[in-house]
Amino acid sequence: MAKSQKAYFGLPYIVSLILTIIPFTHWVLSGVTRILRGHVIAGVLNLIPAVNFVFWILDLITMVTQKDITYWA
Repeated sequence: MAKSQKAYFGLPYIVSLILTIIPFTHWVLSGVTRILRGHVIAGVLNLIPAVNFVFWILDLITMVTQKDITYWA
């Protein structure tokens, strides 16, 4: 069986992709995910709205291409 990557708390890929597309859920979930994965500074920066837009674009790209959020996560 192929290796399965889970972006948000072990949720399936399609659910994580939908949650990434919605700005408010992305704002909360990606900040918490980054903090839980050990990148506290990136998690706190993700909670700043202007910086969150950059993380949102990067996360959308990596969710489609790599099926997981990978930049500072």
